[in-house]
Amino acid sequence: MTHMTQQPIDESTHEAQIEMLLEAFRASPRFILTSHARPDGDALGSVLALAEILDQMGRQTDVVFADPVPAIYRTLPNVGRIHHTPSAADIADHSIPAILLECDGIARTGLLGLDENRPLINIDHHASGRHFASVNWIDEHACAVGAMVYRIAIAAGAEITPSMATCLYTAILSDTGGFTYASTNADTFAVVHDLAVRGANPAKIARDVYFSNSISKIRLLGSALSNLQCEGNIAWSWVTSNDMTLTGSDAEDCEGVVNYLISIAGIESAVFLRELPDINEFRLSIRSKGKLDVARIAESFGGGGHRSASGCTIQGPLDMAIDRIITQLRTGLC
Repeated sequence: MTHMTQQPIDESTHEAQIEMLLEAFRASPRFILTSHARPDGDALGSVLALAEILDQMGRQTDVVFADPVPAIYRTLPNVGRIHHTPSAADIADHSIPAILLECDGIARTGLLGLDENRPLINIDHHASGRHFASVNWIDEHACAVGAMVYRIAIAAGAEITPSMATCLYTAILSDTGGFTYASTNADTFAVVHDLAVRGANPAKIARDVYFSNSISKIRLLGSALSNLQCEGNIAWSWVTSNDMTLTGSDAEDCEGVVNYLISIAGIESAVFLRELPDINEFRLSIRSKGKLDVARIAESFGGGGHRSASGCTIQGPLDMAIDRIITQLRTGLC
């Protein structure tokens, strides 16, 4: 697999890009398969589904993540095949190609052992996606990488098994915010309809994703909502490391807190700040209802994501971090 950087593509060439991916899959007997650090439903569901596709193509696949699987996704089919390790080199040497899903670069995986010396394949749907690999397919209009993996399965002639359908439905459900984001359209429902026909259980998947919260997460949510602030059509909240210690929570428990802020009537943009332990930084989750492109704001702080859902990290202290992000939200609203 030769290393070359491709130029961005338009909608009419997606089929050609999928065929290039399939050619790359056929070119090697073994792959490392991964996604971003702090994996979410799209990352996990898409990776596990793509692993099944590669299995059917007769390829050996090592699924690797830098961080543990969040509790709400531990019921996913075949989740036990995921290796949790700090370095891809622990699994395979640099001759083995790596497939990265939902990453704008190698660093986003949080893994060591991935660099320019290893052949890379990049599949992403973020507006901040970059062509950093030997083979790249970026479709920022896709509602989820899971929807892209579904297209790969169809093009490959793979059997979409009940386990694959469950993983892909979970990916799409979670990355569309329960079918609430602007990326949700008729095509989205056509795909999830087909996945339900093929064995995904929508009610069970929704229960696993939305009704399996830990007590510590609910306690943390109470702390976050007690810090709620609103100014015009902007809402924000935060938790400190001390808040997390007192509630017995961890980073995983912070997922989804920002959605409570953006759900407030009249609010157009919202941000949730989580203090990172032992360093003077805050991890931000930013949301909008469409009037503000929060991906651009996140990118200005070194992060990225989608127009209505993005994230980044900002230096503290807390009052300074809040001031910096709220200033951007004030000036960026249409």
